[in-house]
Amino acid sequence: MKYMGIKSRIRKKKVNRKRIKPDYIAENILGRNFNADNPNEKWLTDVTEFSIMNDSRKLYLSPIMDLYDNSIIEYELSFRNNNLLVFKMFEKAIEKYPEAKPVFHSDRGFQYTSRVFKSKLNNAEMTHSMSRIGKCIDNGPMEGFFGTLKSEMFHEKKFETLEALKEKITEYIEFYNKDRYQKKLKCLAPIEYRNQALFVHKFYFNLLST
Repeated sequence: MKYMGIKSRIRKKKVNRKRIKPDYIAENILGRNFNADNPNEKWLTDVTEFSIMNDSRKLYLSPIMDLYDNSIIEYELSFRNNNLLVFKMFEKAIEKYPEAKPVFHSDRGFQYTSRVFKSKLNNAEMTHSMSRIGKCIDNGPMEGFFGTLKSEMFHEKKFETLEALKEKITEYIEFYNKDRYQKKLKCLAPIEYRNQALFVHKFYFNLLST
């Protein structure tokens, strides 16, 4: 194998992480209803990790997806999977859309079950929804985005540093939002679909106002 330049891929050993008792748990209000009639009606979030062979660190991505158009409205990248990762992402989203009051769906990760995050959601007047234990499909579109991202720009690709990978993830999300067409969106990219909806809403609002 060494002579032919072949390397094996070894499944990583399962790590028995210490379980942290959640401060609170929300019901699965979303109930796998992944359709949304308007922007900022339903938001999904999760955290995924990346690692490369020549770096002992890990890179974490925390995005928010709007189910209306599957766009990534905000995200945060960090070398630490901690509360700050999620809190910064959330604060950027509410700064961008201060009037939004969506159903906010997540899993039961420690960041989302903390009292601090519950307070942030309450202050933003959002309704929290959580996936059930062991039911990844409850957050299916977010999992699907992670799969697409990793398949198209990460797997089978070589990155010298995590900083280079971080830059490529940023570039991919911009490509995904602006240029990656989706059949569900009538063969439009997420931002195109979103802007089209906002134009129609504005048109009818002006029409009714006259």
